[in-house]
Amino acid sequence: MPTEQNSPVSRRKLGIFAVAAGVAAVLVVVTGIRAREDSSAKLREWTDEQAVPTVAVVLPDARVLNATIDLPGRLEAYYRAPIFARVSGYLKSWSADIGAKVKAGQVIAEIEAPDLDQQLLQARADLASQEASAKLSEATLTRRKSLIASNFVSMQEIDERSADLSNKKAAVNSGQANVERLEALAGYKKITVPFDGVVTARDTDVGALINAGGGSGPAMFVISDISKLRVYVNVPQSYVPAIKIGAKAKISMPEYPTRTFDATVEASSQSVDVSSGTTRMQLALDNPGGELMPGGYANVRMSLQRDAVPLHIPASALIFNGSGLRVATVGADDKVKFKAVTIARDLGKDIELASGISADDRVIVAPPDGLADGDQVHVAGAKGKPEKVSEK
Repeated sequence: MPTEQNSPVSRRKLGIFAVAAGVAAVLVVVTGIRAREDSSAKLREWTDEQAVPTVAVVLPDARVLNATIDLPGRLEAYYRAPIFARVSGYLKSWSADIGAKVKAGQVIAEIEAPDLDQQLLQARADLASQEASAKLSEATLTRRKSLIASNFVSMQEIDERSADLSNKKAAVNSGQANVERLEALAGYKKITVPFDGVVTARDTDVGALINAGGGSGPAMFVISDISKLRVYVNVPQSYVPAIKIGAKAKISMPEYPTRTFDATVEASSQSVDVSSGTTRMQLALDNPGGELMPGGYANVRMSLQRDAVPLHIPASALIFNGSGLRVATVGADDKVKFKAVTIARDLGKDIELASGISADDRVIVAPPDGLADGDQVHVAGAKGKPEKVSEK
């Protein structure tokens, strides 16, 4: 009898346990499914995030990294005079060799010109004859005029004698001019120095045949004033507006590696050489000690003056492809936007731009391959401000 009374209770307990076990199984299954869905969602989110590239950006730097430009130059004497002969003959003597310091008016050579000497003697003799003829004509006219009152001489004869006297005086003037011309040429037998300077070339010697004029050979001497020098520099066209007349420059020479010399921009050719795309500029350089030599090579560091401060970006930010030269920028919506730029100067690790971007553009430092206009990107360190181009 006791066994029959306990049987319903055991069955009830078994039923409750079965229900609880079923609920637990359902909860386990639901929890597993939800965990799997969460894991799949996180995986999809992570995959999507990995598909969006992360880039580092910088703001263009408006600081002038280098306000000078180095260019090769050539030194020339401020005054340079090739000395040619004005008369033909033979060199009789010379007294100044290369490197000699000379003064204005100093005689440095003498030419022997026998032909010219004979021409001068003949011209003087002709002048004497013409003067004698003029005196005779004047005396004859005076005598004829004294006979007019006695009617022994007609007015026609007086007029003829007056015309003859005028012709004789004109011949005297012509002869005098010829003598003075030959005397002036004879003065050129002595070669004199036009200004204080140094003899930088001598291409003649005693006994050498001298031809008058400068088209038949080299100059006899070259005199150069090296107390002041001209420095000629060919400046690229894009830099010409930044170099003003009166700007200062530093000159360095290979023979003086530890020294620099001050120069001043003095003139510009105001034209561009079509073969080189450069403008020739002239600088003045004081050389009171004569240390620097004309014709020498020089490195010229010139100061640049700009109306606006140029922008600089890292060289790695440049992209060159079929669309031209561009940089990739990131907009406020973190989307890529390409902008075409032009380069003003290549400074190595940094590029100075002439146009294309503004100072508040976020420029991608190293754009990844395959980046396209409008692509979404993550900005590295987006919570902070983009860094500027580091100082050099």
